[in-house]
Amino acid sequence: MSQESGHYYVPAPSSYPIIGSTAILFMGSGAALTMNKMELGYGLLAIGFAILIYMLFGWFGTVARESEAGKYGEQVDLSFRWGMSWFIFTEVMFFCAFFGALWYMRNLSIPWLAEESTVLGNSFWAAYNGIWPTSGPGTHAEFTSMGAWGLPAFNTFLLLTSGVTVTYAHWALKKNDRAGLKKWLLATVFLGALFIACQAYEYVHAYNDLNLKLTTGAYGSTFFMLTGFHGFHVTIGTIMLTVIYFRCAAGHFTPEHHFGFEGVAWYWHFVDVVWLGLFIFVYLM
Repeated sequence: MSQESGHYYVPAPSSYPIIGSTAILFMGSGAALTMNKMELGYGLLAIGFAILIYMLFGWFGTVARESEAGKYGEQVDLSFRWGMSWFIFTEVMFFCAFFGALWYMRNLSIPWLAEESTVLGNSFWAAYNGIWPTSGPGTHAEFTSMGAWGLPAFNTFLLLTSGVTVTYAHWALKKNDRAGLKKWLLATVFLGALFIACQAYEYVHAYNDLNLKLTTGAYGSTFFMLTGFHGFHVTIGTIMLTVIYFRCAAGHFTPEHHFGFEGVAWYWHFVDVVWLGLFIFVYLM
């Protein structure tokens, strides 16, 4: 069935959803046992991840083959676009919740606790001035906050540059310039991997030199939660870009039909925008 056909392609029954559910069962059980320091948990986690990887390769491989066979028409393409749009919207709301928690802490709860400290004296905790960054009242962890300039600014440069390179790759694809497509896409993958390496080094520096940890109260927990979840999304995005690169090298996608590439590019631009928010509200302010 051609892509120009007005029919909506309905795939054959698949075992991959139940395989994915089995992977989640193993991973959830393994995580619970691991948190309770039971050695069996590590084995269950490994099995769960192995099943998940098998499911991802199999399911997405099936979708790629169906797409290249011309089975997806305009209606399926529109469904993919709506699906990816809603997925990115949920991710935006996810980070908005964390940004909202950070705003609430800095502008409402910490000033209120500082005011109560003045009123109650040492009844609950020692005098607390409520100046950000802080580990919170009742804690005495000495730490140094992460500065904006230096590695965080360099990471910002990396992600902004990667947004440009993935756009150039998209333009090359629309022009059917396969060499330019692979060159710019490979540059994007490299920049994403370099960002992840720099983020890992920043965490080591924070732990060893700044005494900045997840346990460092309010500032430490919000810093690592926001930057950690963003780093996880960058890692996923880099893996997706790598898969797209190999698909391009295999001759997949045409100037007219390439939503697999576009969807990943949308996701990568979303990661860029979130990092700008992080840089401003976590590092600068």
